[in-house]
Amino acid sequence: MAESNLDGVGILRTTTLDGVVVVNKPTGWTSHDVVAKMRGIAGTKSVGHLGTLDPIATGVLPVMVGQATRLARYFDKSEKAYEAVVRFGFATTTYDREGEPTTPVTEVCVTADQIEACLAPMRGDISQMPPPVSAKKINGVPAYKLARKNQPVNLTAVPVSIYELTLLWVEGDRIRIRVRCSAGTYIRSIAHELGVALGCGAHVVELLRTASGAFELRHAHTLEDLQALKEEGRLREALLPMAELLPQFPPAYIDDVTARQVRQGRDFSVSAFRARAGSEFVKALGPDGELVAIGKIALPHVYHPVVVFGVGSEAPMSGPAGPAARSHRPTPDPED
Repeated sequence: MAESNLDGVGILRTTTLDGVVVVNKPTGWTSHDVVAKMRGIAGTKSVGHLGTLDPIATGVLPVMVGQATRLARYFDKSEKAYEAVVRFGFATTTYDREGEPTTPVTEVCVTADQIEACLAPMRGDISQMPPPVSAKKINGVPAYKLARKNQPVNLTAVPVSIYELTLLWVEGDRIRIRVRCSAGTYIRSIAHELGVALGCGAHVVELLRTASGAFELRHAHTLEDLQALKEEGRLREALLPMAELLPQFPPAYIDDVTARQVRQGRDFSVSAFRARAGSEFVKALGPDGELVAIGKIALPHVYHPVVVFGVGSEAPMSGPAGPAARSHRPTPDPED
């Protein structure tokens, strides 16, 4: 368990890790399974994931630990990247290999020309119909819960952006594609629509997420590796510190006196020469380079702290920005 004590200025100091651990999710695990495992490894209940991955999927699952859970709101629209193997010959209830066939099983052999013709209209800004077994909500109820009860699932198409949709190879009744897309895009729906276009049905048999925003597969660790690092007392080596997250927010460097004021919710000034003029958000960094707060612009070169953190492993006990920040937890994206 984390040790803690109060210093002379009302700051709670703990040894809890604060940052993001990028997990290489194994197949067969739900995203919530990974969170439960990481709570044990990190020794804290303050753990959440960014962007749900289906049980059959593997690859990048960013897991926020400690105070970093308060940053989850700023990752909601992160771009995603995947590689998927699609099998043709029949469709399924879930649009992947876990579902039951919904069309007759047929033997097919697709060609690159056929696939390229079907992929072309799927690129760019499109309207996509989510799978019936998905986290999309209908009158507040997730679609998958209705589907499991054999109740009608009346979803509507949603706007998504497909920035890249590349055919990597074709082999018999299977293809591999690479996709770079906006948050909320379902790779399973792409596979299903390919099957509809060719009239033979299709579904995802393998799905690998290679990137989620700035988090890439090269940053990812297996759960086994993370457990080993914990046992060796080296778990911090797998942590991406909070100060390195959200690179789109320019840094604003503040001194110790200002940092203490920011933790009490006071506005702070930034240099017109060191922060990008007019940036909506900045990262307030203390003298040691660690994240003190996320500031939102209030006046030209003046920012109000909207999410406040301690320096190192400190957590503010009070202050206008503190309670609202502490209440935030990551919520799963409705995506593959």
